[in-house]
Amino acid sequence: MADGARGQLRRFLFEHHPVRGHHVDLGAAWQELRAVHAYPIAVETLLGEAVAASVLLAATLKFDGRLTLQFTGHGAVSLLVAQCTHDFRIRAVAQHGDDVPPLADVATLVGDGRLAVTVESGEQGGRYQGIVPLEGDGIAACLETYFAGSEQLPTSLRLHASGDRAAGVLLQRLRAISGTALLLPSDQLLPQLCGELDCRLFAATPVTFHCGCGDGRVAQMLRSLGEAELRDIVREQGAVTVHCEFCRRVYRFDAIDVETLIAGRNTDNGPQPRPN
Repeated sequence: MADGARGQLRRFLFEHHPVRGHHVDLGAAWQELRAVHAYPIAVETLLGEAVAASVLLAATLKFDGRLTLQFTGHGAVSLLVAQCTHDFRIRAVAQHGDDVPPLADVATLVGDGRLAVTVESGEQGGRYQGIVPLEGDGIAACLETYFAGSEQLPTSLRLHASGDRAAGVLLQRLRAISGTALLLPSDQLLPQLCGELDCRLFAATPVTFHCGCGDGRVAQMLRSLGEAELRDIVREQGAVTVHCEFCRRVYRFDAIDVETLIAGRNTDNGPQPRPN
């Protein structure tokens, strides 16, 4: 599956008021992302909202790295991860049991859990993490609590996800927005929201589905296991196989590949994965 399917992020502000906002429509990037896994409807909806939220949060920051939303709990969905890079490349994955209800909010699906917002930035590995409980009636409510605690800014979010669309809007100091309004293009949505206020709409920024697993990263991960463990796996299974949970790509390293890793050759990219 090729990377590059695009959504759209638009920034806007009010000329004479201290108010800013971002609107995202994941568009084709959402279709490409959801095609990787066949999730139950409730999980897919939650995933789409989380991805849209990750883009909106990343848009409020100045950083060079990756923002991660991670939901963990003891409900039908034990783990949900949505990631967005500084250049708006998205990926996401969820783990769930067999007892997923057809329609449920985040607190019901994840259960007694938490949301961790992590920002990793810079070559030196700068890292910030904020944790909020899963309270309220959805992801938007949880993140409004996060903003209130981390930035002390009155922030409003509205999120929508379905099989066809995933979208969201982040506003500060603006009236409530209905979920159906999010499905309009930015140039139609914002005049409705802003009324007579003078609102400036900036050029769109593309949002793409992209998994950064790659041969080099997988090879680096395998090296961290150590020589003994790698050779034990080859003896038992004939090869070391790695499955990327985000894009479902399979990397297979046979005995020769493993010895190449151990010897430290092909350090930059690692051996090329061999098809199963």
